[in-house]
Amino acid sequence: MIIHEFLISAIICVFLVISTTLIYYEVLRITWGILPKLTLAPRLRVVVVVIAIFLGHTIAVWVYGMAYWILAEYFGFGSLRGEIMYFEHSFFNYVYFSAATYSSLGLGDVFPVGGLKIITGVEVLNGLVLIGWSVSFTYLVMEKWWDMHKR
Repeated sequence: MIIHEFLISAIICVFLVISTTLIYYEVLRITWGILPKLTLAPRLRVVVVVIAIFLGHTIAVWVYGMAYWILAEYFGFGSLRGEIMYFEHSFFNYVYFSAATYSSLGLGDVFPVGGLKIITGVEVLNGLVLIGWSVSFTYLVMEKWWDMHKR
């Protein structure tokens, strides 16, 4: 990988980390603001939190998937390859790859080449941080509303 490709990847990584973190922050902030206004049982509030968390992670996965797709298909900035004989370069395959990467599952049936390699590594770290944030947010919600359970 040549130096300018590395620098472009680094700039794209910074943009993706900042944008997904801000999006996720807003999802959690809005959820925290809505929770006290809900007239739901505590367990249903936790369901609302889990749905919001999944929404936030789904948006982040799609942001990365869209970035991979645009970078590969429109700018020729790396690509995805597959173990199978014919790999379809559809938008949804980029989203699938992003989901496997973001969650650090990394199945290995699809892999990045070129400029997408570094972005993929950063997506794993970004996903782990945001997933960890989900755990702490869920803990805060449980701590705040746990005593509302009827004994």
